[in-house]
Amino acid sequence: MMFKLDGLKALVTGASGSIGSAIAMALSSQGAEVILSGTRMDKLEELQKKLPTKSHIITANLKDRADVQKLVKEADKIGVDILVNNAGLNRDNLSILMKDEEWDDVLQVNLTAGFFLMRGLIRSMMKRKFGRIISITSVVGHAGNAGQANYVATKAAMSGLTRTLAEEYGTRGITVNCVAPGLIKTEMTDKLTDEQRADLLQRVPSGEIGKPEEVAAGVAFLASREAGYVTGATLHINGGSEMRD
Repeated sequence: MMFKLDGLKALVTGASGSIGSAIAMALSSQGAEVILSGTRMDKLEELQKKLPTKSHIITANLKDRADVQKLVKEADKIGVDILVNNAGLNRDNLSILMKDEEWDDVLQVNLTAGFFLMRGLIRSMMKRKFGRIISITSVVGHAGNAGQANYVATKAAMSGLTRTLAEEYGTRGITVNCVAPGLIKTEMTDKLTDEQRADLLQRVPSGEIGKPEEVAAGVAFLASREAGYVTGATLHINGGSEMRD
């Protein structure tokens, strides 16, 4: 079977959320040993029981830089071949009304923590001459979205950061890519009214809300040995809502 991840170890941040748990399950189902990270221990323990392979839990609040550094050290001791920067935070507001802490918190979790994890774990990947770094961005990082200046800025920045690291480490057996989901069924979209959901679906040619498992499948491909010639790319999983060359 293609895309088997036997013998590889993966760290998934934000693993307690809808997309993060689907990613962890997909990687585990393909044979990877998975490190689950997040803030909700109960959710992480619940997920751990469902995984078919060996797994670990490391709780971390990515708003706390000391916690990020602790996560790097503990994960590096286990070994990380695949890093999935999935954790994300949104604090929506119109830009003119946005508070400093709304800006700072979102940048710290969505961008800075992801960079610290990449920087902290990539040295070990270089020694093994193998690594897969996959960051979950968003369709809005390419299209923009009113009321989300902080969130959009982080997602657009992560795409640029991904291309830069792909350039820096391409000769070391390390690939660096993004997955950009569109409208996906999560705890956040479950809170939408019928009217809001209908409005959003008008922009999606498939006419459907995507599933977390569809995002996870894209991540599993990019994490695989077979995807070794894919780097610096953004895989759009959005039902065609933002068609781009």
